[in-house]
Amino acid sequence: MCIRASHVTASLPRNKLSDFYGSGAFPISYPNEWDKRHGRNGHGIWLHGTPSDTYSRAPRASNGCVVLANADLDALSNKLQIGLTPVIISEQIEWLSLDDWNTERNALNAEIERWRSDWEGLDTERYLTHYSNKFSTGRENISDWVKHKRQVNSGKTWIKLKLSNFSVFRNPGKEELVVVTFDQDYRSNNLSNTMKKRQYWTKDGGKWRIIYEGAG
Repeated sequence: MCIRASHVTASLPRNKLSDFYGSGAFPISYPNEWDKRHGRNGHGIWLHGTPSDTYSRAPRASNGCVVLANADLDALSNKLQIGLTPVIISEQIEWLSLDDWNTERNALNAEIERWRSDWEGLDTERYLTHYSNKFSTGRENISDWVKHKRQVNSGKTWIKLKLSNFSVFRNPGKEELVVVTFDQDYRSNNLSNTMKKRQYWTKDGGKWRIIYEGAG
C-alpha cells in the first residue's frame, strides 16, 4: 500500500466518536489530486486510535485506515496541522545522502522562485514554461491553462506575489514527484487575495515543471 502525500484534513475529538476510534481521529485527503488523476479511488481513510480495551490492532486489520496505539496518537496529535501535515505511507524508505538532498532541494527551490518571479514580472510566456505539457487542474488541461493565463495577464499592469510557510515532500515510489504547499499572497492592479496553494512538481525533460496546481 502506498498513500502519496495525503494531508490531514480535520480533527475529530474522542467525545465526538465511538470508543472504536480510541483517542480520536484525523481524516486524511486520500485520494489526493495525483491519486484521482491515476484512477485511484476510495474514501473515509482516517488516522485514529484503538478501542479502550485494545492496545494495538494487528497488521492489515484496520479496514483501510491508519491505526495507532492511543499513546502514540496522543503523542502526535498536538503536532498535527490541519491541511498541512502530510501522511505518507510507503512499503520502503529511500535514503538520500545530505549532498544529494541539498542538491535536489536547492534545484527545486530555485525553480519555484523563477516561477514566482516570472509571474510577478508579467513575463507570461516564460511563466508558462514552468508548466508541464501534461499539466491539469482537474478541470483544465495545459491548452486551457495557457489560454486562460494569457487572457488574465493581459489585463494586468503590475503583480506583487509573496510566498511563505512552505511544506515540501517528495512522494515515495519511482516517480520524481514533489508536493509543494505554501501560503500565497497575491496583489495586482485589479485583484488581491490570499490562499493556500498546492502544486505537484515533476521532472519533465530534465527540468522541474508543474503538473498540477490548485487550492490547498
